[in-house]
Amino acid sequence: MSSSSSCSASKRTATTRTLTLRSVSPTPSRMEFDFDAIDEEDSPFPEVRASVSNIDDPDMPAMTLRMWFVGLVMCMASSGMNVFFNFRSPAPTIVPLALLLISYPFGKFLAFTLPITSYRIPLPYLPRFLLPMHQPSFPPFRLFVNLLLPLTLPRVVEVSMNPGPWNIKEHVLVYIMANVATGTPYALNAIVVSEVFYGIHLGYWFALTLVLATQLTGFGLAGLCRRFLVWPASMVWPQNLVACTLLNTLHAEDEDDGIGMYGAATGEGGKGMSRYRFFVIVASAAFVFFFLPGYLFEALSVFSFICWAAPNNVPVNQLFGVHSGLGMSILTFDWTQISWIGSPLMVPWWAEVHIFLGFVLFYWILTPILYYTNSWNLAYFPISANEPYDRFGNLYDVQRVLLPNDTFDEAAYNAYSPLYLPATYTMTYLLAFALSTCVIVHTLLYHGQSLLNGFKKIRVEADDIHAKLMRNYPEVPDWWYAIAFCIFFSIAIVTVEVWGTDVPVWGLCLAVLLPVVYILPSGFIYAMTGQGITLNILAQIIPGTLLPGKPLANMIFKAYSVQTLTAGTSFVQDLKLGHYIKVPPRATFMVQMISTVLVAFIQVGVKEWIFSNVHDICSPTQPSQLTCPHNEVFFTASAVWGLIGPTRQFGTGSIYHPHLYALIVGVFLPLPFWFYQRRYPKSWVRYVSTPVVLTGVSSIPPATGINYSSWFAVGFIFQYLIRKRNFAWWSKFNYVLSSALDSGTVISVMVIFFTLQFPRGGSIAVNWWGNTVHEQTADWHRTPLKPIPSGGVVWKGWTPTPTSLASATSTP
Repeated sequence: MSSSSSCSASKRTATTRTLTLRSVSPTPSRMEFDFDAIDEEDSPFPEVRASVSNIDDPDMPAMTLRMWFVGLVMCMASSGMNVFFNFRSPAPTIVPLALLLISYPFGKFLAFTLPITSYRIPLPYLPRFLLPMHQPSFPPFRLFVNLLLPLTLPRVVEVSMNPGPWNIKEHVLVYIMANVATGTPYALNAIVVSEVFYGIHLGYWFALTLVLATQLTGFGLAGLCRRFLVWPASMVWPQNLVACTLLNTLHAEDEDDGIGMYGAATGEGGKGMSRYRFFVIVASAAFVFFFLPGYLFEALSVFSFICWAAPNNVPVNQLFGVHSGLGMSILTFDWTQISWIGSPLMVPWWAEVHIFLGFVLFYWILTPILYYTNSWNLAYFPISANEPYDRFGNLYDVQRVLLPNDTFDEAAYNAYSPLYLPATYTMTYLLAFALSTCVIVHTLLYHGQSLLNGFKKIRVEADDIHAKLMRNYPEVPDWWYAIAFCIFFSIAIVTVEVWGTDVPVWGLCLAVLLPVVYILPSGFIYAMTGQGITLNILAQIIPGTLLPGKPLANMIFKAYSVQTLTAGTSFVQDLKLGHYIKVPPRATFMVQMISTVLVAFIQVGVKEWIFSNVHDICSPTQPSQLTCPHNEVFFTASAVWGLIGPTRQFGTGSIYHPHLYALIVGVFLPLPFWFYQRRYPKSWVRYVSTPVVLTGVSSIPPATGINYSSWFAVGFIFQYLIRKRNFAWWSKFNYVLSSALDSGTVISVMVIFFTLQFPRGGSIAVNWWGNTVHEQTADWHRTPLKPIPSGGVVWKGWTPTPTSLASATSTP
């Protein structure tokens, strides 16, 4: 029997078990039920009805041996590669949807080849004679005996390596593993920055315990929020609908749909191209093609052809450059550049329009205005960079303002230099301040009533069909999640105490209090509107104020607080996905917990190996492009908020004090659109979302202009033109195309690195014009518009001391 037919049979069987029937004719027949007379119950939300099945087969196996094998192998391999790519610029990423597609033929292959024999494994049990034959009279002893009595019964576990066709529940558990385990741990940024930029080396076990604590404290927190964020039907979680659609399509797909690579049938009565044939062709082509921009012709990646024609014209290089410019040249032939901020084939068109409009407004219009008018002395520094600068135009040397105990030295700071930010970084913080208030006001205006209704009926909301079907499975007790929360919070306490991180226990309690407070509001907003609440600014201001001058403490506080909320939201999202596919909740619990713990060892191990074996890592001239862009951004934030402190950077009299007025601007940004939409409900203004405009450009830095302009160009082709003109081809192949490009490119990057760049110390190189032309431009060298004046850049709020004047004369 084919997979599709077996799937249909299981669905029909499940229907007879779960749905209420109308009266049928008493006349005997071969059909027990009249399926046309079924009174079907479904979700009240049309988008859920279109994507999620409203039937279930409780007998379908989920936690099988082959599921664990496929899921753990793929998660460990992909998580290790994503940690490696995290240090590369540009960085491809193995996305969970790619693993969802790759695991499908893998699972089908195992279902076809593994033996179908079942094995009965006896479990050890207590001999009955060890317990008294009669109930003891002493109550505590009687309770103890009653607890042990079940352990005296012989039990066996039946195990089958091949319990039937590869099914949707096994498949979604593999995807849930990928979703929670393949992303690079946020805490690795703090570990790398402390080692590379501050010279603080705390070792492998510190890194491992910190990663485990930050990843899994949110897991316990997420489980305690299920009754609010998972079980109610009003918590839609629209991000899960794409995965549900793809899963249901794969497990009930009729390949003979007549849709081929170009959207036409291969012939009358012929068969259209399958998704997997398409995936293999595109992935293979992407693998081969990436050798051009990735090794043989690197100028195709940094395709700043206008800069090649005028290599010394600084404004032209700043506007049209790719390496450090604003990317107005648009073209690049490197998929890692195009997908740096996410695949343009996965983001809805309306969101792409919002994001690109925000990018044009803030980075193609406002940033050049501020830069070329030399606001905040921006013109003395590169227009786009990941690192902070001192007043002499050099990268900020944090070692000059650190005491031997790695805390801030104010006298040295006054003798050295304030910390200056490049133009794009300045704009990023300006938008972050505006977003922090804008998202709250927008949510209250547009979704306040919905949230209020949700709070009012959260405990009395009637179960939809999906919640009713999930009653067939035992629920995970809350105390399981509470114990997980306590265990991993305790690990966090051990981490900060044993390794002397300057984070007091009360600071750690405050760090975890932020996500505890924000998990429900963030979850409600994310589940209903697709917008989350970020803690980045808040998680840096609080430790910067309470623990001033301690960059390591600031980084650990931020990593723990931000990652607990992010991981908690991700875990809740996957719990809802398991809810939609009708996976036993205890299976989802085990998969999330075990995969995240095991993958943490791999991720920290890969990081340790890279920094022990790759020469010159995190250097701007690293030959394999392992320049650590994300870690540079994290370092800049640690210097701004942790070392120098928010008071010196943004307080009264500081150079960036005007940024605080963005908090007020953010309050009023949504108001005109809301009032206009209230006056004209049918106008296009109702589609405007100011938080999406502000937050969509938050990847700058380390992303640059080309990552947005080329991303939008590709998105326009696939998400607008092709979707509009050939929806059948788009719906069948678009997501597959994205995953194939990601997969083929990622494999090519690994092959190039380990066969051509890593051996012989990187001496295997192709030296010709196509690999050097982009390096002879002002764009590549990050040349600023204005030369540094004699004595350095001096701003009126900071007066150079005699010591600093002497150091200026000796600074090149």
